Amino acid sequence: MDELLLIPSAAISGYLAGSIPFAYLVARHYGVNILKEGSGNPGATNVKRAVGGMQGNAVFVLDFLKGFLAAVWPWFAAGDEQTALAAAIVALAAAILGHSFPVFLKFRGGKGVATTMGGLAAIMPLVVMIGMAVWLVAFYLSRYVSLASLCFALSLPISVVMLSEVPDNLLFYFSLAVTALIFYRHRTNIRNLLKGTELRFERTGGKGKETTRGDGGGSGR
Repeated sequence: MDELLLIPSAAISGYLAGSIPFAYLVARHYGVNILKEGSGNPGATNVKRAVGGMQGNAVFVLDFLKGFLAAVWPWFAAGDEQTALAAAIVALAAAILGHSFPVFLKFRGGKGVATTMGGLAAIMPLVVMIGMAVWLVAFYLSRYVSLASLCFALSLPISVVMLSEVPDNLLFYFSLAVTALIFYRHRTNIRNLLKGTELRFERTGGKGKETTRGDGGGSGR
């Protein structure tokens, strides 16, 4: 593909892919308006809480895949590696923004963590593997989805630096931008964590349940 067309094509396709509201669609299939249930966040965690664990996991996989597919195709369309990397980053950034501010839901979207994980799996697989391990450890120690997501975000720029003898400035600054966006999207959760009112996520049968053992507030991916 012509390099002059690659970047705008990556941006447009990434945003449209990111805007596909899988959480809303899956929940609607089961008769639930996810925008009016739980935290109101159209993400995997809220679907798991409001509909069921299997459905929430399906949404996570679908959101992961839309980030991955948005970021992976420029590698095959670009003529050189540096152009491919730039186009993939643009596509993923657009997909994350599409997920967070989807045109199909009047710009009311999720928090972008699953989509970020999927896109980074195409661009920086080792970095995202470390990040997902950090997420799992933080979640199983705390049972806070939001805290685990924030720990995941913080791990990204640190991993980029630690894994590179000479850090790639483009990847480093992109990872910083992703971290900043995830923190911004979790600003309410951060306030709840500081107040001790954030909800913990527990499992009860097929659905996830958020408990108020000293916690409250919403979370989600």
